[in-house]
Amino acid sequence: MYTTLISAAQLQALQATHTPLMVFDCSFDLMQPPAGLQHYRDVHLAGAVHADLDTALSAKGSADAASGGRHPLPSREKFAAWLGRTGFSNALQAVVYDRNGANYCGRLWWMLKWAGHEAVAVLDGGLQAWQAAGGAVRAGDEAPRAPATFALGAPLRQLVTTDTVLQKLGRADQTLVDARAAPRFRGEVEPLDPVAGHIPGALNRPFSLNLDANGQFKSPAALKTEFAALLGGRDAASVVHHCGSGVSAVPNVLAMEIAGFGPTGLYAGSWSEWCSNPSRPAAQG
Repeated sequence: MYTTLISAAQLQALQATHTPLMVFDCSFDLMQPPAGLQHYRDVHLAGAVHADLDTALSAKGSADAASGGRHPLPSREKFAAWLGRTGFSNALQAVVYDRNGANYCGRLWWMLKWAGHEAVAVLDGGLQAWQAAGGAVRAGDEAPRAPATFALGAPLRQLVTTDTVLQKLGRADQTLVDARAAPRFRGEVEPLDPVAGHIPGALNRPFSLNLDANGQFKSPAALKTEFAALLGGRDAASVVHHCGSGVSAVPNVLAMEIAGFGPTGLYAGSWSEWCSNPSRPAAQG
């Protein structure tokens, strides 16, 4: 079972032994949402199912969304129903990837953990690493799989709410880590949300820092050193990750687990939900 990362070679080995698995392509473009599906149709891992951030992994406008912000999580029940429609069942190993530096596929990795499914891993290096390893690719759409049943289990990762973040603001038992680029964190630019800045007291760890020059995750030792320096003695178990809308925070969640830290919390509503209420404090700089 793979639960954090899987390499292209490891995935090829699983395919060669006909291990029951399912691959999801989570490629996306925030500025041009329809482009994600087009990129998938241009080229994807042979057999992969497309998982669109806006339509499959978010619940915009849904009354039963599990979080707020620009990319609200669907309820666990609606997510389980979508998994079943794609043909995914509890017996399968899930492999998720994108072509965007693991920015988007982490969302599905985390959601499967949240749904109680342990056997899910991110393809290290994404589509680029797969193609470099000579992995089979395809264009166009895949034939639909037969529907399956996915049964929810107890959540394996913690979803943190705005109320909890606000209640614990400034306390030692909550360490906020913001995954946005430094200029957005400091409030110098804000291309997406109505307010610029960050949640007071948050630490800044741009998610792109987790990858090496080849677009793959740094070694566990390197990640452990970097996160330990960021935390500066704070308890790793107190960490709650966030970003703009709860998506690019997940590479930090994953990186901490690769580094050997235990599972940490995710504030999925993130800055977009936080800044939607002017009564909540904001900081700049």
